[in-house]
Amino acid sequence: MITGRRQNTPCNKKKVFSIPHLLQMSWHPQYRSSKFRHVFGKAASKENCYDSVPITRSVHDNHFCAVNPHFIAVVTECAGGGAFLVIPLHQTGKLDPHYPKVCGHRGNVLDIKWNPFNDFQIASCSEDATIKIWDIPKQLLTRNLTTYSKELVGHARRVGLVEWHPTAASILFSSGYDYKVMIWNLDTKEPVIMSPVKTIACHQDVILSMSFNTNGSLLATACKDRKIRIIDPRLGTVRQEASYKGHRANKVLFLGSMKKLLSTGTSRWNNRQMALWSQEDLSVPLTEEDLDGSSGVLFPFYDPDTNMLYVVGKGDGNIRYYEVSADKPHLNYLTEYRSYNPQKGIGVMPKRGLDVSSCEIFRFYKLITTKSLIEPVSMIVPRRSESYQEDIYPPTAGAQPSLSAQEWLSGMDRDPVLMSLRPGSQLVSPQPLPPERPLSTSGASASSSPLRPTASSSPLGPTAKLAADGGRRPCSLPEGKVTSWTTERQQEEKKSWLTNGFDVFECPPPKTENELLQMFYRQQEEIRRLRELVTQREVQAKQLELEIKNLQMSLGQF
Repeated sequence: MITGRRQNTPCNKKKVFSIPHLLQMSWHPQYRSSKFRHVFGKAASKENCYDSVPITRSVHDNHFCAVNPHFIAVVTECAGGGAFLVIPLHQTGKLDPHYPKVCGHRGNVLDIKWNPFNDFQIASCSEDATIKIWDIPKQLLTRNLTTYSKELVGHARRVGLVEWHPTAASILFSSGYDYKVMIWNLDTKEPVIMSPVKTIACHQDVILSMSFNTNGSLLATACKDRKIRIIDPRLGTVRQEASYKGHRANKVLFLGSMKKLLSTGTSRWNNRQMALWSQEDLSVPLTEEDLDGSSGVLFPFYDPDTNMLYVVGKGDGNIRYYEVSADKPHLNYLTEYRSYNPQKGIGVMPKRGLDVSSCEIFRFYKLITTKSLIEPVSMIVPRRSESYQEDIYPPTAGAQPSLSAQEWLSGMDRDPVLMSLRPGSQLVSPQPLPPERPLSTSGASASSSPLRPTASSSPLGPTAKLAADGGRRPCSLPEGKVTSWTTERQQEEKKSWLTNGFDVFECPPPKTENELLQMFYRQQEEIRRLRELVTQREVQAKQLELEIKNLQMSLGQF
């Protein structure tokens, strides 16, 4: 009886009903549906790794690795200066100890980055206070590459970071130990550039990280003075500055178009920590999350197509990945890839180089110094169907700039030119290969002027432009088109005999194992190129059919 009276009191009633009310007020969902909940990491087999690679032993907190669909570049150990290796992506297995290097710096190489719009051009910075631009030949290197295309001289002390602009062609950013960020315009014929187009001198200490927003109009930096800054790079002014005492940032990253930043660093108690910030207010982070007590730097990578965040720890073998959302909780932990092999650095393949047939959404290249090994790790969405999965591959940034250097410097902003990852849906070709471009008029103009906005960035596609012009442009089709078709076909037939400077019919048989391997790699490259050529021909045939239909429709109006 006494217990029953206690249950009927108003106080006890309030206590009983407070728990459901709290559950209703809580913003933590009990179950969260996501197509990426079961993403798993898959390490490559031994024969698909790069073995016996002399990886650098530098103590700098950089990636030391850069990857594109053609090459993997790795900073290496070198006596008497700095050097890095450029290895064809298909050349897996054990590396020749006398493999040629790219060397020309007088000090250790600290950072390397591929040009996002030219798969055969790479930038490197060094302790000798210079930045060098290298044009990598399409054939295999037979000796050390010491001739650079451009040298940028402007920093007073060693240069620690380089970053290419995400949408403008020929714009490069560099930061050095002189606490300055310099903007370089490479659209010039001068081999040595002595002065940058802009110098940003708002930092009080060494810059540890740089990141651009989607269209490249803002630059975020993490500095050794424990401050995160959002800078207008063309004006050189600081838009926002974070001086939050509870988080010491080492790396900072723009989260695509979500108007948020993510930083990794350490907390007051020296725990490794992540912090999420609003782009409009850097006074207090939106959320903080402690990870562990290790001392290695955390490298964050964000995929704007899937809204997935990957956090890679230096000195350990783990890769944590999260799904980022605009609502609370902003960071949704998915799972973790674990490995016993600690990584010294990390490289990331661009989305256009992924294997969509196996539902691969991200690929890392782990630098394992203890084994002199580079190990690819693929992030895969498990799907039963072998067809193309449209929902996990939205249009992504392609290999074409949306702005020229002068347009961006004059104040223009434009989003990246998007492409589809569906096989055969859109021609993907780097700028140094104009003969393999489609035969449409818009494609020809884009290849003749690489610094202009491409046809895919305009609101009207090539088909719509032909219809809008009333059929005036296709009038030159019987003469101009046939001539260009014949010329390109002759070039393609000639290329089929001579690929990458290698004559298939007149080459003597290999005498050594190394020559046999080189011939095998060249044959693999020939097969890959012929497959791409077949895909290009199919796209060209479809484009010609559309142009003929538009010509018939425009002539029918008259």
